[in-house]
Amino acid sequence: MSTVIENFRSGDSLRELCESALARRAGVLSPDTDAVRLVDGAGDSLPNINLETFAGRWLLSSTSDRIPPSLGEWLRNQDVAVYAKRLDMHAKESPAWVCGPRCDEPFLIRENGLKFEISFQSGYSQGIFLDQRDNRAELRRLIEPGKKLLNTFAYTGAFSVAAAASGAETTTLDLSQPYLDWAKRNFSHNGLDPQWHHYCKGDTFHWLSRFARQGRKFDGIVLDPPTFSRAKDGKVFRVEENYGELVSLAEKVLAPDGWILCCTNFRQMTPREFEKQLLSALSQNYAVKHAPMPDDFTGEKYLKSVWLRS
Repeated sequence: MSTVIENFRSGDSLRELCESALARRAGVLSPDTDAVRLVDGAGDSLPNINLETFAGRWLLSSTSDRIPPSLGEWLRNQDVAVYAKRLDMHAKESPAWVCGPRCDEPFLIRENGLKFEISFQSGYSQGIFLDQRDNRAELRRLIEPGKKLLNTFAYTGAFSVAAAASGAETTTLDLSQPYLDWAKRNFSHNGLDPQWHHYCKGDTFHWLSRFARQGRKFDGIVLDPPTFSRAKDGKVFRVEENYGELVSLAEKVLAPDGWILCCTNFRQMTPREFEKQLLSALSQNYAVKHAPMPDDFTGEKYLKSVWLRS
């Protein structure tokens, strides 16, 4: 990291705020869950600074590139592996090593007893989105053995693993073959046979239309698209304009009494505006439930999660 996080606090104050933030997470960390957000920016009176632990390996994220000396000293005194990256979703660089042991190989974290593979050499994202932890737990409670889950924009398949752990049959859909392969490893890490599940590489809009033509139905569907994307054919997806089309296509492959989890981290939309867009695109009435973010995310409530139940 090469430019400065604003040194808005004295050294003692900054260290005290970090220690207080860690103490508040004591109830979140457990032998079954060892990956949480330790510091959440302004929510912990530390604007522009996020700190996450992945099984005892720390990742510092900031809107700037340089670590204040007092924070760097505090991190070095923790005697843990520390990596850092700039908060920029357009960035592709992997986190940079700061101090402590190096993590040059993938490793496993635990979330509510499930294991997931993490890598600090995988680019901007490390293999799991911690802000979805409670949604994954809720999915495990909702899904029943033998039911079918469709996980779109699936990344490394964490929702799929959660559903499979409850006995569901899953279909994992993503544009990236490396991420689909990563998802299969996550199944294996949990003693789940990847061959009992399904994987689709390609565009979610294409596959939803194809599933509808085939008459396929799913008891649960996860929609968590990027806020903006451009397909190979040039078609642009923007959450604020096109999420309605997405949920309308998903509805066509939803089984009776099924549910859809709709998520977005688009900050320029309120939860009610998001709900309005969803409901206006659907052909029938649905029970609506807004899900809060996990307790360790004390800052901006950017993630909007809406459960729709038919």
